[in-house]
Amino acid sequence: MISTDEVRENLKKVIDPEIGINVVDLGLIYDINEPKDGQLNIVMTLTTPGCPLQEGFLDAIEAAGAHAKNVEYVNVDLVWDPPWNPDMMEPTVRKELGIH
Repeated sequence: MISTDEVRENLKKVIDPEIGINVVDLGLIYDINEPKDGQLNIVMTLTTPGCPLQEGFLDAIEAAGAHAKNVEYVNVDLVWDPPWNPDMMEPTVRKELGIH
């Protein structure tokens, strides 16, 4: 069995290098689907469609998900709807960044 909590904790190790905050707390991970037969599906977004770090983020997300027990394959679905906005960040992160 694959634990989505374990996957989420692994994803917290993926840090946005521009601001030093993990992708989970930034609100970039929309869904971690309950895995079946070793396949894990992660639905995520980025702050902007033109993010220059897109490929690096996708690779890092895939690698982090693959480190969970019993995961054999990771599919990362990059979506733009709903569009990301600062309200999706954890409240402590918004406060840390001075966003009210």
